[in-house]
Amino acid sequence: MKVLHAQVVVCGASLGGTLSAYSSAKCGKKVVLLEESAWIGGQLTSQAVPPDEHKWIERQGCTQSYRMYRNKVRDCYRNLNGYSSKMKNRKYFCPADSEVSYISHPPKLALKILTDMLQPYIDSGLLDVYTNARLVACKVSGDVIDSVTYQIGNELVSFVGDVFLDGTDTGELIALSGTEYSVGAESKGETGEPSAPEVADSSDMQPATYSACLENRRSGNYTIDKPKMYEQFKSIMMPYDKYNVYSMFGPDSSTGKAKEFGMFEGEVDDNGNELFPLFKYRRIVCADFFKDGRHPYDVTLVNWPQNDYFLGNLFDCEQAHDNKELAKQFTLGFVYWLQTEAPRRDGGKGYPEFRLATEYLGTSDGLSMSPYIRESRRIKAMFTVTENHVCNGHKARFSDSVGVGSYPIDLHITTKSHTFFYKPTKRFTIPLGALIPVRMKNMLPACKNIGCTHLTNGCYRLHPVEWNVGEVAGLLASFVVDKNVLARDVYLNKQLFEEFCTVLDDNGIQRYWKL
Repeated sequence: MKVLHAQVVVCGASLGGTLSAYSSAKCGKKVVLLEESAWIGGQLTSQAVPPDEHKWIERQGCTQSYRMYRNKVRDCYRNLNGYSSKMKNRKYFCPADSEVSYISHPPKLALKILTDMLQPYIDSGLLDVYTNARLVACKVSGDVIDSVTYQIGNELVSFVGDVFLDGTDTGELIALSGTEYSVGAESKGETGEPSAPEVADSSDMQPATYSACLENRRSGNYTIDKPKMYEQFKSIMMPYDKYNVYSMFGPDSSTGKAKEFGMFEGEVDDNGNELFPLFKYRRIVCADFFKDGRHPYDVTLVNWPQNDYFLGNLFDCEQAHDNKELAKQFTLGFVYWLQTEAPRRDGGKGYPEFRLATEYLGTSDGLSMSPYIRESRRIKAMFTVTENHVCNGHKARFSDSVGVGSYPIDLHITTKSHTFFYKPTKRFTIPLGALIPVRMKNMLPACKNIGCTHLTNGCYRLHPVEWNVGEVAGLLASFVVDKNVLARDVYLNKQLFEEFCTVLDDNGIQRYWKL
């Protein structure tokens, strides 16, 4: 077996994992980044989820590198011949005029920008990136990870390092290394959270979703073959209301019932109320902005409530492999329903002109390369963020903050109790203690796997926060290598923590909200 050495080994190139590799390499460390799929970038790329951001994002509330990324997205369109001059001349604009994001753009553009960020360190020899690499083993001595083994092509390769980061979206290194973790719903007695259930259930997780890429051709017939299990999926009723899952209805968190959606802007319900336009929701191409006709059709990503796969989990259960395939079929079934049976405002049925576009996501079927994972395994940390912290302005401001975030607690319909939950939060910070495992000495979480709960995962899982967590985890890994200390020492030792804060400041990490 080949054995390779690095100072920092990042297992998983999720959005956070990618940024942890970037920040460690930027600090001059020898880094290895390993990813199971063909693309780095996680929810921005392989999972096809445009950035979901808070309302302050244009002026504050993210790291300097995340702001640089956002600027590069807009610069790409400003430098694009044929793109709307009206949009180019605005200081702030959404390239696709979506509902969910201020900078919605195609996943391939996200992949290019992230790859360009890493390239100088790849070229210098500081960073090695392996894609299509599967984690198969982890060697542990006591509380220390010695090495991880990956299947890369037909070869097994062992990677030895000083610090190991879990950048997988499901916490694969956490589980394989024996690091203590939580998953699913904790009980009210465990966390003291008023909105937690009375009884814990580790199998009650947020749903995963395969995104689909649809192009509105306006005419023609692009109906896909009827997916297997379509009839079974179509017959499923919403657990919280009287509508079928495949419908123009989705959960309304404020009422606990279903609410009706529209397909396009300007559509109204039977009472004349304007409906939320689903096609615009996660739109990544707005045809009206391309004056040269380069993109004559609107393109959207279907990651809507109707294709959230809530019938089973994709890890920590015997049916995980089967559920992953079923989740893909669930989304294909919804696409077929949209093409053939969805009610139109003109009284007709179906949108056969919706083409499952295969050129945007790096796949042959027009679905995302990987499922969007909302909830990961979460380390048992030296500090756990709870609902009581993020819903209280004073408690959301941690003295050991290493970043900032803002998003409501937003839980999609879960896989066991089939409940969903929404609750506003105060602008919060990211405590260093949530990145420190209670026992394991040289393992750090780098994405959605920090010390939070089932509830607070719902507000710490979005793009700017995951980016922040990953970037800080990479800086922390570099810092402990330089100082020859443990990550927990930085958390427990005031002087070390203050030194680390200087590193954060120097690298453009906003630690507190500006009033």
